[in-house]
Amino acid sequence: MRSIRTSAPLGRGRRTVLAATGLVAALALTATACGGSEEDTASDKPDATASQAADGSGDGDGRISIPSDIADRLEEHGIDVDKWKDGGWEDWDKDKWLREAKDFVNPVIEGLWKPERMRSAEEADKTVSTKDAAAAQEVSDPEPAPVRAEAEKTPYHDNAAPVGKVFFDSPEGPSVCSGTVIKDVNHPGKSNLVWTAGHCVHAGGSGGWYRNIVFVPAYNDLGKSEADLGNASASEIAPYGNWWADWASTSNGWIQGGSETGGDGAAYDYAVLHVKPEQGAKSLEETVGAALDVDFSAPPVAEAGAMGAWGYPAAPPYNGLQMFKCVDAPGRFSLSPSLPTMYRIGCTMTGGSSGGGWFRVVDGETVLVSNTSIGPTDNTWLAGPQLGEDAEALYQNMSKTYGGQ
Repeated sequence: MRSIRTSAPLGRGRRTVLAATGLVAALALTATACGGSEEDTASDKPDATASQAADGSGDGDGRISIPSDIADRLEEHGIDVDKWKDGGWEDWDKDKWLREAKDFVNPVIEGLWKPERMRSAEEADKTVSTKDAAAAQEVSDPEPAPVRAEAEKTPYHDNAAPVGKVFFDSPEGPSVCSGTVIKDVNHPGKSNLVWTAGHCVHAGGSGGWYRNIVFVPAYNDLGKSEADLGNASASEIAPYGNWWADWASTSNGWIQGGSETGGDGAAYDYAVLHVKPEQGAKSLEETVGAALDVDFSAPPVAEAGAMGAWGYPAAPPYNGLQMFKCVDAPGRFSLSPSLPTMYRIGCTMTGGSSGGGWFRVVDGETVLVSNTSIGPTDNTWLAGPQLGEDAEALYQNMSKTYGGQ
């Protein structure tokens, strides 16, 4: 989550509490297996093991095998393929930091994201000034009252299977966000798409694509403590395995206007990943047993009803190991009168929850309507972009071009 400094929050009334309670009862993130028998459901204990590596991901001995198309793209930018797979990805030379949309490369490095490396990943906690946050108060609603984040019930694969953690490498080291398995309208039942924040995959106007981007649905399935995770099994840490992004898309608004503080790109801070398993052959949706539709109608706050944000907050007082959620009625927020308004809800989740999905209920169905983007340094609320035509175009292009692969 990108943090911003703001003044003290203002309270809200009882109506918000009632709306939130209703959403908690209605939201259904529970996994239901697609196309399987009643016994073959995600509520059964997931199996994180597989017998063979995905095509093109490795050579079976833990070394990376880079597909020819990715190798060609690396070489176009003067990057030596052998050096890359032997650790050259750690070179963050700004002259070679791949930036444009067409430049994304993320070859699988099998075994890179070991449990201890996942636990070491940190959130990128950035701030902007109070002056910047107050610049558009005339188009922002009063700050919401804080809503204390509630721990999700365990096991996560029973209660919120589509939610997981996004791991990636930045110049600062291993980093973490949150993400959600979403449906692929052009490949029903076989989606390999994940929704997250733009700043979880690309540094914005001053940088380029992050590296080694991996999604782990239902991470730390039983919500174990840091001490207990040391002895946890692979199926408890990553019940559905590790899923590498073989392509990522974020908005031009984020690539051009995103900054360390959110900046002009905050209202466009969303991204879609197309992933493939580090091991195995089934699609993400088939493996997890669930995926959520995305609502691109961008409803105004007066009509949106209650929204819930799910994620893995990693900055104190949280440690990034457990899944939390907040539910509140949204208000409007903007960093500038010239920028689109965002949704804002009360929530005490911190950095690491970035990219986590925001959900609402439409005609009895839980749908993704936004994602966590920015919040204040006192961790009292979160803001996320409204998903309209531009977001839908990005999603459709991702689905039609890369879906089904």
